[in-house]
Amino acid sequence: MWLDDVWFGLFVAVVAGYLVLDGFDLGVGMLLPFVAHDDTERRVVLNSIGPIWDGNEVWLVVAGGVLFAAFPIVYAALLSGFYWAMMLLLIGLILRGVAIEFRSKRESGTWRTTWDLVFSTSSLAIAVLLGVAFGNIVSGVPLNNGGQVVIGSLLDVLHPFALLFGVVAVAMLALYGAVFVDLKTEGAVQARSRRAMGPLAVAFLLLAAAAVVWMTVARYGIPRSYRANLWLIVLPAASVAAGVMAGAAMLRRRDVSGFFWSAAAIVLVLVSLAAGLYPNLLISSLDARYSMTVSNAASAAETLTVMLVVAVIGLPFVLLYTAGVQYLFRGKVRLTGDSY
Repeated sequence: MWLDDVWFGLFVAVVAGYLVLDGFDLGVGMLLPFVAHDDTERRVVLNSIGPIWDGNEVWLVVAGGVLFAAFPIVYAALLSGFYWAMMLLLIGLILRGVAIEFRSKRESGTWRTTWDLVFSTSSLAIAVLLGVAFGNIVSGVPLNNGGQVVIGSLLDVLHPFALLFGVVAVAMLALYGAVFVDLKTEGAVQARSRRAMGPLAVAFLLLAAAAVVWMTVARYGIPRSYRANLWLIVLPAASVAAGVMAGAAMLRRRDVSGFFWSAAAIVLVLVSLAAGLYPNLLISSLDARYSMTVSNAASAAETLTVMLVVAVIGLPFVLLYTAGVQYLFRGKVRLTGDSY
């Protein structure tokens, strides 16, 4: 049992790592048309993430690998039931990578504007799809007794509550991206990112509050877990506190502190959702008995043990690499001949 719980925690940690590291990349992409008004400014914004964006996406691959090895029947249910949503996510990831690499291959303004639009649109689509995925997990999916997610069409995934979660994700990551652009740029681009923070923060707070009210009124599993374990309220309270600290830091122009507090707030939001879902991984909207939990969906103890040994050995190297890259490319963006 303890191995099941450990891997649930590690999976949440890896997903948190992806949101923290690739979350600002997505936010930067969504904000690109609004904070950069000419080619030089767009190059500055793109080069704020240029050296690190592809490494950040590796965390999504790791999350998929952890889910496949530790909770294989959940992996199978998600990929088969949400096939089209997963394909759209992969297409978005591919287009985003192609756009940032191709846009500076020609001097043509039309060429570059087109790829900038592709980059921004694919970043928006990925953020929406991630939010929709979380919305479906929170509200429950039509999981039958055979471990299959029975979905008739893509529209069954895009129900109103999931779409609300998608918009929440867009607001949250766009705000996070604005904080990152403020950290990495100067001049007009930095000023525009700072002006965007206020409206984005208000939008995120209102949308997040609406999602919480909806969950409570609809009596989804997370509010029930919090009512049964009142001590869990410390987690969302901590996420709110981290958000307040981030806002205070940005008002005082303490950009580095504001960025780290923003990252902490995102991690705590995810942990709050995970704690409310535990021990469930996939909640069946058809019958609670069909739900996949940490215990009934986990791999054999021998598999989890071997994976844990590999993780203990390998994870420190991944963290060291990530920290090293972030440190190496710290500071404000300066365009060079090798820049995008």
